[in-house]
Amino acid sequence: MQSHRIRALHTPTTITVYQAYSPALGLPTARDGRFPAAWKRDRMTWIKPSFLWMMYRCGWATKEGQETVLAVEISRDGFDWALRSACLSHYDSSVHPDQKSWKRALKPSPARVQWDPERDLHLTPQPHRSLQLGLTGEAARRYADEWIVSVRDVTPLAHRIHTLVRAGGAAEARELLPLETAYPAGDGLLGHLRASPR
Repeated sequence: MQSHRIRALHTPTTITVYQAYSPALGLPTARDGRFPAAWKRDRMTWIKPSFLWMMYRCGWATKEGQETVLAVEISRDGFDWALRSACLSHYDSSVHPDQKSWKRALKPSPARVQWDPERDLHLTPQPHRSLQLGLTGEAARRYADEWIVSVRDVTPLAHRIHTLVRAGGAAEARELLPLETAYPAGDGLLGHLRASPR
């Protein structure tokens, strides 16, 4: 289903995902290339392969507690493991036979998937969907301690693109966006996660 495809900045071995944090947490993470002790490994954390969806979520790094945007490069092996281990975050009759089956699958799952409308430079919803991947338990620990290859603070990039968009420079802003292309995730990874359009 074309509407449920992952587009991301990726290499043969890594994929870049985005998260936004307060400067108190985000800046040390970018500096050290890993999450500090203050990062709670027992809480669910959501990662987003789409830069523009992250901008929508954090308001171009202006929302309280989301002023620092991180580009977290992680191993594709880890990301693919999370997809294989994931369950949709909501019941969908095209994927699950009934709500009971969905709840049974959701409870032990270390990862959750939801598909939200992708956004453009003006943060307007698009017809196709963008993947959000929630990690908890074993998945959150693996993410923090095993999968991370590098961390970059992309807050200045977010501010620059936003400034250009507000000034009417959409073409120039588009040139600065991370190059997100179709991620090679076929039915083996996404077959159980492609929800019906909502």
